[in-house]
Amino acid sequence: MKVVIIQAGGVADEPIAELGGKTPLEAAATPHLDRLASRGILGLTRTVPRGLPPESQVSALSVLGYDPRRYPCARAPLEATALGISLGPSDVAFRLDLVAVEAAEDGTEVLRDATAGGLTDEEGRLLLGDLARALAREGLAFHAGSAHRHLLVWHGGEPRMRTVPPAEVLDRPIAAALPEGPGAAVLRDLMAGARGVLARHPLCVGRRARGERAPTGVWPWGQGRRVELPALGQRFGVAGAVVSADGVVRGLGAAAGLRVAGPPEPGAEVACVLEALGGCDFVLLHLKAPDACGHRGDVPQKLAAIEALDAKIVGPLLDGLAAAGADWRLMVLPDHATPCAERRHTAEPVPFVVAVAADLAKAAGQARGFRERDARELGIFVPEAHTLLERVLRPG
Repeated sequence: MKVVIIQAGGVADEPIAELGGKTPLEAAATPHLDRLASRGILGLTRTVPRGLPPESQVSALSVLGYDPRRYPCARAPLEATALGISLGPSDVAFRLDLVAVEAAEDGTEVLRDATAGGLTDEEGRLLLGDLARALAREGLAFHAGSAHRHLLVWHGGEPRMRTVPPAEVLDRPIAAALPEGPGAAVLRDLMAGARGVLARHPLCVGRRARGERAPTGVWPWGQGRRVELPALGQRFGVAGAVVSADGVVRGLGAAAGLRVAGPPEPGAEVACVLEALGGCDFVLLHLKAPDACGHRGDVPQKLAAIEALDAKIVGPLLDGLAAAGADWRLMVLPDHATPCAERRHTAEPVPFVVAVAADLAKAAGQARGFRERDARELGIFVPEAHTLLERVLRPG
């Protein structure tokens, strides 16, 4: 039995007026997902346990079969693992994002863009390198990532301060969301110093001169120490792999002892999955395009991303599995909802579908599709999503 999990980042949403009261999943053309839903098992599940924040690492743990309450971990150490950064026992990793903060009419500083105007990888790395040289301080190490996303490692640092993900501060005053608690002064000094560097940096000056949004500061968040998890292979007796371009998912896969493939080139995701299945029993494919559209509040692009998921991923994957001739089982679910109206993750239950090869041989299916309303009305509810993987991997 070959098992594939598609973690469809942020596809779940809420009804949207411009879509006639439908969600993007309801409005999008998704014949392959709907075929799975009509013939397989469709339901709702909670990927974010009550009381926990709807952050990517929380929901990704659930999808990969780990109870986030039992195995709490922070985002930044996972991304450090994905980048090959080795953290010592007393090191604390922070996500360090380039952001754009602007003054409102009353002078209040508001976070307007958590992506700093859509930097290229080259621009982001240039800025991070210059910030590292200008703000060098003993115990702090800067690590370039991509675009606006980078990492800070504080050797012998303090993890207990409160930080807030920038997506939670969009279009809101930043004063109440700045780091607070033990060690926060170090981060606030870093943020203040970065403002001066970016204000006069030629790249930022040039972007502003062209009428483009430019980064004005850095935003540290998602801090934690190195992540240690029991190997997924030992827990479930399977050899597995992860296919993803996302740092959190790649880092989580590595921490779980899975082979981390890619990151795949755009359009090569299905080929990567099928290749990985040649040497293992289980592959997790993570896709983040719908989530990114939700964060931008871009309804048309979210529709397009969902339709691309169906046409370019699910359809070809089903064809590839059929051509391989092996018995297979497929589960598709979002890691969380990312409503376009909210532009941030929510903790609401999300739809999931599980189907096996024999399901698609059925002459006809039920009148339902892969969408929130159908999953809710069907009445199947799995309150703890981390139990799904074990069920899907179970023989028979």
